Amino acid sequence: MANTKRDDEWAEAKKKCSLNNKTIRMAKELGLNPKSLIKNIPNESQQHKKPVHEWIREMYEDRMAKAAKKVKKKKK
Repeated sequence: MANTKRDDEWAEAKKKCSLNNKTIRMAKELGLNPKSLIKNIPNESQQHKKPVHEWIREMYEDRMAKAAKKVKKKKK
């Protein structure tokens, strides 16, 4: 029951934020929840905000780069 509710929330976020399956996977890996994605949709007066899909991709790339640096440093 809980999973169907959560799946519905992810489906709603996917639709409202114009996300694809890859971006949804990234958001889940980052630990984001669908409500936070919907809350971060920029409106017309928030020109400084990036669209949600760009915001997620940028965070994901930053996190992966940071993790790669950590692994590289640990190997030395």
